[in-house]
This record gives sequence, C-alpha cells and structure tokens, in this order.
Amino acid sequence: MLALGVLTALNARSLPVLGDGTTYSAEFTEAAGLSEGNDVRVAGVEVGRVSDVRLRGDHVLVSFRAKGAWLGDATSAAIRLKTVLGQKYLALDPQGEGTLDPGQPIPRSRTTVPYDILAAFGTLSSTVDHIDTARLAKSFDTLSATLANTPQSVRAALTGLSRLSDTLASRDSQLARLLGNTRVVSQTLVDRDAAVRRLLDDGNQLLAEVSNREAAISTLLDGSRQLATELSGLINESRVGPLLTQLDQLTSMLQRNQDALAAGIRAFAPFVRLGTNLAGSGRWIDGYLCGLVLPSFGPVNEEGCHG
Repeated sequence: MLALGVLTALNARSLPVLGDGTTYSAEFTEAAGLSEGNDVRVAGVEVGRVSDVRLRGDHVLVSFRAKGAWLGDATSAAIRLKTVLGQKYLALDPQGEGTLDPGQPIPRSRTTVPYDILAAFGTLSSTVDHIDTARLAKSFDTLSATLANTPQSVRAALTGLSRLSDTLASRDSQLARLLGNTRVVSQTLVDRDAAVRRLLDDGNQLLAEVSNREAAISTLLDGSRQLATELSGLINESRVGPLLTQLDQLTSMLQRNQDALAAGIRAFAPFVRLGTNLAGSGRWIDGYLCGLVLPSFGPVNEEGCHG
C-alpha cells in the first residue's frame, strides 16, 4: 500500500481524473525557446502544461497536456511570447467539427513559431563584426564614380549611399560597442529571467494585498475619526475640559516665572547649607552671637564682630 501511494503521488499528473488532462502533441519547425513546464493556453486561459520537447527528425515534437477545454480536429498551435524577457507559452486555437485525436500530432501546416528578437540581435552583432567597413565604403565610392553620368536622381541616391557608407565607417567602433552592449544586456536579461519574473510576481502580490486591505484601512481611518470626535465631545461635556484649561494656565504661569523660580532656588541653596551646618552636630543647634559683650568691657572680643 505504501509503494502504491508513493507511485500514485509521483504520477499524479498522469492520472485520468486528478491529472493534468489528455496528452496531445504538435509538430513545429523549431522549439523557439519553448521548454517543459511552460503554459498551454486557449484564448488566454491556462488549460495545461508542456510535458516534453524533443527533436523528431527535421522537426520538433512538442507533447502537452490539456484539461477542461474542447479541441477540434482542425486545432492549430502557436508558440508565443509570454513575457518581455523571452518566456514562451503554447497557444491553441480550437477549430473543426470533430475532436482532436491524441494519437495524431498537430501537423506543421497548422503550427507557427514567433520571431525571436534576442536571437536576431545576437546574429546582427556577429554579422556586423565581420563586415569590412573600409572596403564597403570604397565599393560605394567606386560605384558612385562609375555611375557619375547617370541622371541627377540616381547620382543623388548614390551620393547618399556613399555618405552613408562613410558615416558607417567613421562610426564603426561606436556601432560595434553599441551592438556588443546590446548583446550583453540581452544575455543578462535572459540569465535573470527567473529573478525578474519572481520580482514582478511579488509586486503583483503586494499590490493585490494592498488592494484587499484597502477596505480595512478605510474602516480604520473612519473609526479613528469617529473616536476623536467622541473624545472631543466627552471632554467638552465633562469636567476634564476646565481642568485641562486650568492646567494649561498653570504651566503658562510657571513658564513665564521660570527665571524667577530659578533665581529663588539658587538663593535658597546657601540658607539650606547653613541650616545643615547648624543642626549637623547633634540634637541641638550651634550658633554664634556677636556683639553681646562690647569690647570696652574687657579683652573678651577686642576686635568686635569683624575679628
């Protein structure tokens, strides 16, 4: 039973009811970047997955599964571009009166492949690298000189071609660098296809979550506004309002008399220090009375209170 369960889990996609559907196939002149696991769509709706892409003689045989969609006996297939980074998908156009036979592949007469711009740029770059621009400019100059006695319109066209060739020759290094950078950018985009696709998917999920939370955020703001209104009414109707007003008046008065309070605290410090010295010896107060006995009565305090 365990072995049967593991086998069923590993082949879940191939099951008649729980799997991805019926297996069909189509013949293409080239793979055009289509790979196993790409989407299979009918009218833009995903109905299955590509299960296999293999070479069969002079053409490519693409096997795919489709479920929940009717496919006629004249159904056509096309490899189309899914993202700007080069990911592809298999598009089906159901046609015909009968039902598509899973045992017979869709012929090449009813399949099409896209034009791959990345491959075109790569081929253009390698082709331009092998062009001898100096000889090309010289050829145009020779052609212009040979046809110098032709009508004015022809001479003007050839002169323009000659100037164009001179411009290409003078900008050869810049064009080569531009095409080389284009090839590097294209290859970088191809290498980072999965990362960029994941970034776009995460951005879509974030926007969807923000959209889903829009109602909750709006309700929260409305509740906060109502709470502020209720608190304002409560303060105005209760004794908290006058108490806060008096507290504000008290703090304003303390702020206005801040300098006077600071001066009083500084002047009070010596008094506290002297009082501490008087009562710091024990349970009594030490003091000194000056002038009780005058200096004229004897040598008790001849210098007086300033001695």
